[in-house]
Amino acid sequence: MPYMPSSLQRILATLANTAEAELQEIRIREMRPLEIVRGSEYRFVTSDGELTAEPEQAYRPTRQDCAGVLELLTQHSLYTFEEELRRGYITIAGGHRVGLSGRTVVEQGRVKYLKEISGFNFRLAREWKSSGARVLPYLIDAGVGRVARTLVVSPPQQGKTTLVRDIARRLSLGTEEGMPALKVGIVDERSEIAACVKGVPRFDVGPRTDVLDACPKAEGMMMMIRSMSPDVLVVDEIGRVEDAAAIHEALHAGISVIATAHGRDVDDIRSRPILRELIGDGVFDRFVVLSRGKSRGAGPDAAVYDTLGQRLDDRLALRGGLL
Repeated sequence: MPYMPSSLQRILATLANTAEAELQEIRIREMRPLEIVRGSEYRFVTSDGELTAEPEQAYRPTRQDCAGVLELLTQHSLYTFEEELRRGYITIAGGHRVGLSGRTVVEQGRVKYLKEISGFNFRLAREWKSSGARVLPYLIDAGVGRVARTLVVSPPQQGKTTLVRDIARRLSLGTEEGMPALKVGIVDERSEIAACVKGVPRFDVGPRTDVLDACPKAEGMMMMIRSMSPDVLVVDEIGRVEDAAAIHEALHAGISVIATAHGRDVDDIRSRPILRELIGDGVFDRFVVLSRGKSRGAGPDAAVYDTLGQRLDDRLALRGGLL
């Protein structure tokens, strides 16, 4: 609410009793229907704060509404947020990401920044402390204190970041399966894993976890390796050449890496050259594939695979060990 002008606050305040618990997105588009996403449902919002399936009944944010949102998001200083405007999103306190759309300014074939911003997607982050419980036993060998090098794969909004946050927390605490507490390093380029405010995590990432906030992944991984001696590194949304080089450096240093990538499944991410190279080099021991849960309000379905593509999480004999 602090990032909404009073006109939108009045409308959205009524959602507290009807949609807040399952709210995933608030989409504000200039002169187009105000929309929310909750669970697997898409609904428009009327000027009275009621939900409707009919777009013509919805409130249509004005240019003044959108200008007010942008002013509040950038703290009345567009210049200060120039890098965020180039990337197309701003991360706000609590780890919530606000996607931006509008007119791009291109220089030498690359986006320099966004202007005339007319669309906002508030993606709400939530802490789900049970999310890693079922997956983690297939990622550890408690006998030797080893964590599998793991890539978590899923389409957007299926819980990748939530999952790796809870895995980091559990590894930092020590696990019920006998894994001792480990030193965990999180490189949180988008400020979504730990949701730091002034450098302090607002989500529970565990007592032995260090966070580099708003730091490019590749550079942050190298900084962690040199200065914080982590047992495990956690990073979100890899895919660039420099990410791959940093991951190789971590592995050479004996550090396990847990990373995420966008994709439907492992075959899908093989179409991306950098990820295909990492997989071909045998960088990852485990692949966790997330997909939308079958029932409304349920968490995502998770499947764990080894490097041969064999599914492990329904083979109880493998619980607690690595192949």
